[in-house]
Amino acid sequence: SLFAKENLGKMSEEQLNRYDRLINEPSNDWDIYYWATEAKPAPAEFEHDVLDMLREFARNRNREQRLQQPDLEYLFEPQR
Repeated sequence: SLFAKENLGKMSEEQLNRYDRLINEPSNDWDIYYWATEAKPAPAEFEHDVLDMLREFARNRNREQRLQQPDLEYLFEPQR
C-alpha cells in the first residue's frame, strides 16, 4: 500500500520485524484500521514506533488524495 511504499525502505530491521507482526498477527484487518485511526486502543504488544508511523500516515496532514494503490514495481526496484 501507500504506507509500505513510503516507509519500508527507511525502516530498520527491527522496525520491519515489528511491521511484519503488526500486519500479520492480528486476525482482523479492521483491528489495525481502528488502531491506526485511534478509534480503539491497540494492545500493548502493538504499541510501538511502527504503529506510531502508521497513525501519522493515517492522519494525512498534507491532505493528499489517496484514491489508488501504488503500482507494485517499487517492490522490484534494486535495493540501495
